Amino acid sequence: MSRSMTAWLEQQAAVRERRGLVRTPLTRLDGDSEVDLASNDYLGLATDPRLAEAAREAIGRWGTGARSSRLVAGTTELHLELEAELANLTGMESGLVFSSGYLANLGVTTALGGPGTLIVADEHCHASLIDGFRLSRSRVDTVPHNDLAATEQHLRNRTEPRALIAVESIYSVFGDAAPLPQLLSLAEVHDAVLLVDEAHSLGVAGHGAFQGFGSVAGTDLSGHPNVVLTATLSKSLGSQGGAVLGSALLREHLVNRARSFIFDTGLAPSSAAAALAAVGIIRAEPWRAAAVHRNAASLTAGLAPALGGAVEPVGESAGAVQSIPMPSAAAALAASQAAHRAGVRVGCFRPPSVPDGVSRLRLTARATLTPHDIDYACATLRRILEETQ
Repeated sequence: MSRSMTAWLEQQAAVRERRGLVRTPLTRLDGDSEVDLASNDYLGLATDPRLAEAAREAIGRWGTGARSSRLVAGTTELHLELEAELANLTGMESGLVFSSGYLANLGVTTALGGPGTLIVADEHCHASLIDGFRLSRSRVDTVPHNDLAATEQHLRNRTEPRALIAVESIYSVFGDAAPLPQLLSLAEVHDAVLLVDEAHSLGVAGHGAFQGFGSVAGTDLSGHPNVVLTATLSKSLGSQGGAVLGSALLREHLVNRARSFIFDTGLAPSSAAAALAAVGIIRAEPWRAAAVHRNAASLTAGLAPALGGAVEPVGESAGAVQSIPMPSAAAALAASQAAHRAGVRVGCFRPPSVPDGVSRLRLTARATLTPHDIDYACATLRRILEETQ
């Protein structure tokens, strides 16, 4: 490597060290007995034997990989069946499966964006959406979190013929919900597309007969011509991949214009099969989504004595994510490392992962947490947080 590049890399490493922003992947070990409050396996399906068996059968029939892009030879019956089942689950007309949720967000934003499209984006949108905005060459107006008035103002004053409102139904760091009915009204009034990222909602949100089907299913947004959904298969569905859900016309456009679909190798058939099995489990076992909410509420209650109500959000409408503000990036890192040593794995979010610049611990409730897991985790974290404050 050149001397100038090496010097720059060393300088960047020193800056990260000084700011407490060094990231090191924590390796999971076989037989790891930690209480997992960090992963996104909300329904506990990543180790479900039914998903494993579906993946094994797919490997035996279709091989270990897709072999090529979806447009060449990478599409199997499994991909088409999964797309249909995801669309049916969420109440949308059609679906298209990508190799990851990141690529799904990149694909839809770049395919719908361009100089003629204004993107009005919530400031807490995920990095995959932000990268898509940048690649789309659209003008992007970022609005304060869940600020409907600001969103309306930008839509009203736009000069572009098309507009896209980008939000997450449940936000990945705070865990709070977007005001979807009001956003739909704005999309209708201003002839805009409402793009809803369901990554942290699918499998968790939903009420009544739609428990676990996501925030959109069973509402006025479901199947609405102004609404487009994205989703990941790697969280509640315990697999790998992503999807865009909307109209059949949108699907046809993405097949022809979404570069992250056209030029990427297709999703592995084993992942498609596992996700397909997970969709069936979500339908058949609504207790899993209910358990996520129950366990999230137990975590909030168990940590409240050490936080003075600082856990965000508090309430039945929250998904799996619980967010704990920390005084600094260094404090967040130290707390997460102390929890890890005590057998509790939690997420540590520091800039630039947190758009508000406030470092925090992120706890994710899972359906398969036991009361003992929750009690131990809360007692451990209370002690660590009390020492940190």
